[in-house]
Amino acid sequence: MNIEEINRKHFVETDMYFKVGYGLSSKLTAFKFGFFTLEVIISKKWKKNYNITAQEIANLWKDAYPELGNALGCKVFIIDTKAYPYKQYCINRGIHPGYDAKKGVIFKKNYLN
Repeated sequence: MNIEEINRKHFVETDMYFKVGYGLSSKLTAFKFGFFTLEVIISKKWKKNYNITAQEIANLWKDAYPELGNALGCKVFIIDTKAYPYKQYCINRGIHPGYDAKKGVIFKKNYLN
């Protein structure tokens, strides 16, 4: 799986719309053992909490890309520039700020039972 190619496709087709319209940006960082990992950046326009954000963005990625269609779950790492404005400055300077939340989403119903 070519993660860079998927990210490029996502950036052109979806991410620009979400960034401008909703204040949310995301990118795929890894896919291992049936789980994919996303990094999400929240800005001022985004009003939903971390749990809803993780659920919505994980399902968006899973449904949008056939390569991720059979994934068992997703790990979502959230950077909140709305609550911590200095993090946007760090991102613009190429410095990776710490994550504000780490969430997990399992796609299969009753998978853990």
